[in-house]
Amino acid sequence: MKTQDSADLCYPQIHNYSCKKPSSIWTDVVLVQITLSLISLITVALNLLVIISVSLFRQLHTPTNFLLLSLAVSDLLVGFLSMPGEIYRHTTCWFLGDTICFLYNYLCVVTTSASVGDMVLISIDRYMAICDPLHYQTRVTERRVKVCVCLCWLCSVVYSIVFIKDDLIKTGWNNSCYGECVTVVDVITATFDLVIIFIAPVTIIIVLYVRVFVVAMSQARAMRSQVTAIKMQLSVTTTANKSELKAARTLGVLVLVFLLCFCPYYCLSLAAEDSFSSSTMFTLYYLFYFNSSLNPMIYALFYPWFRKTVKLIVTLKILKPGSFEAQIL
Repeated sequence: MKTQDSADLCYPQIHNYSCKKPSSIWTDVVLVQITLSLISLITVALNLLVIISVSLFRQLHTPTNFLLLSLAVSDLLVGFLSMPGEIYRHTTCWFLGDTICFLYNYLCVVTTSASVGDMVLISIDRYMAICDPLHYQTRVTERRVKVCVCLCWLCSVVYSIVFIKDDLIKTGWNNSCYGECVTVVDVITATFDLVIIFIAPVTIIIVLYVRVFVVAMSQARAMRSQVTAIKMQLSVTTTANKSELKAARTLGVLVLVFLLCFCPYYCLSLAAEDSFSSSTMFTLYYLFYFNSSLNPMIYALFYPWFRKTVKLIVTLKILKPGSFEAQIL
């Protein structure tokens, strides 16, 4: 009987301190691992294409695209680190040690915080472009956007240290047994996280996009009501407005998908996580991270420039001299 029990333990040699292996059907575990690993690989590949596209092609060096670049970097890290880590943590014992566990949890919080910050910056960018178009070019410059992106990542790094400060003091102290990798935060920290990472950003995003939607509708009606002579005189302005409105709609879809992926996890986290099964929480975690897979798919659907750059990258035409100066837009 003791031998059989030992076979179910992560570390049979320390029988009294070892965690039990996850009790799941072997075929189901393999199926889940293969499926989610493919999603992880697709997430990395698609976001890598976004990063290469915006970084290399000069015509894409715009403030809005630099925000998309920052979001793609955080999404790439989610696909490369967070997704495989969740698969490993929920389908087998954690054999990588307490230090790797701490680094994994820390980087997960950093990437999540940076993604939320990028979404807020994108919403502010669209608000400025639609609601204050006359001052957009002078106020929203590449340099200022780069500074904002750097501050976003810096704040994420600092915030993540505060969030898992207990693990920093003593790694692995939250683990109840060997073979486990968990992070437990107190009520005050959890409430603070809920406000900073969910309630406040979502409120800002919704308020800004409601304002953008109202102004966009008024601009669309104004453009339709213009007489032909005025349209001819303001053709450049009208074209610019249409471009900004299209970008606002595309990024609006991006924000909507973000909310749909993030809301279930944070809404259910308002209740005690202990009231849900581990499989339910695993599903919520992966839905939380699946947003990183959907973002580049949205670019592919709504941005012709992304499809053009992917074609150039895949066919290796970017290796030709002067390819980075290609007309993408």
